[in-house]
Amino acid sequence: MVVDDQEIVRAGFSALLGSHDDLEIVGQAGDGAEAIEVARDVRPDVILMDVRMPVLDGIAATRQILAESSEPKVIVLTTFDLDEYVYDALRAGASGFLLKHASPGELAAAVRVVAAGDALLAPSITRRLVEDFAKARPVLPPVDATLTPRETDVLRLLAKGRSNREIAADLVLAEQTVKSHVSRILTKLDLRDRAQAVVYAYEAGVVAPGPKR
Repeated sequence: MVVDDQEIVRAGFSALLGSHDDLEIVGQAGDGAEAIEVARDVRPDVILMDVRMPVLDGIAATRQILAESSEPKVIVLTTFDLDEYVYDALRAGASGFLLKHASPGELAAAVRVVAAGDALLAPSITRRLVEDFAKARPVLPPVDATLTPRETDVLRLLAKGRSNREIAADLVLAEQTVKSHVSRILTKLDLRDRAQAVVYAYEAGVVAPGPKR
């Protein structure tokens, strides 16, 4: 499902994605309020969500859609990677973000990634985004009482953009063990996916933000 207030953008993304045999466009919307209604009707697997729209913005729409159903995965579309709206969208439950000037191949790959249940996180961009805006937010209570030391280690590496395989290598664990740790972390902290875990890790001080730029 494609959500953008510019009809030409919606049409372009829909045409690009619809040209792939394994992808189907099931709906479009021009603002956040319409997106909520269409999502209820068509029950999409993945939503490409613009942030700045009239009537209701993409953050509020993402929050409402995900409050009603845990099924859809939301990819936030943005013009600029360092955008507080994107940070807020990740906190609202979006599975990642994509720049609007992404190539057709990157767009299709992004949809497949989140449809498979993974978070769409470009480590360098996401880490910079989260670091910059987490500094201005209140620090959450420490996770010591919630997570085990090993789970905290896994969360710290996850927040640095490491894959399960890389975390397994760093901690000398089986990859399946890391997957189990990640699952427990998300459950214990009531987080939707890895994208929210990254945000949480910075806000809770599990990963120290870098120096101000």
